[in-house]
Amino acid sequence: MKAIGVRATPARIAVLQQLRAAKRPVTHAELTDLLVPLGFDKATIFRNLADLTEAEVVHRTELGDHVWRFEAIDPREPEKAKHPHFVCVDCGGVTCLGEMEFTTKSRNRAEAIKSITEILIKGHCADCETSK
Repeated sequence: MKAIGVRATPARIAVLQQLRAAKRPVTHAELTDLLVPLGFDKATIFRNLADLTEAEVVHRTELGDHVWRFEAIDPREPEKAKHPHFVCVDCGGVTCLGEMEFTTKSRNRAEAIKSITEILIKGHCADCETSK
């Protein structure tokens, strides 16, 4: 954290450790469920998420449900911070999809677009699909 000019406080370290351990984007509420029992308050967690996002160590995204989710950015691969996500319309589960390739037809169609900042795919996850 010192290398990017952010003080390494116990709260910031705890927030970043939780985000790095997560397999998917995490909400402030999910982080508070994990960190409040360890002695951190909700406001401190929120401020640290904002500070780490501003320092570009954490990426903040909104996946169509008006809830901010946070992911740690790998400093060795910052370009991977923005990647597509899948959201289940039944349970609300979020999955990181990683890199995706577009077909030639879709790349040609996208030439009219200057830049794509987010790709979100919605559908039914395997668990929800099988329970129907």
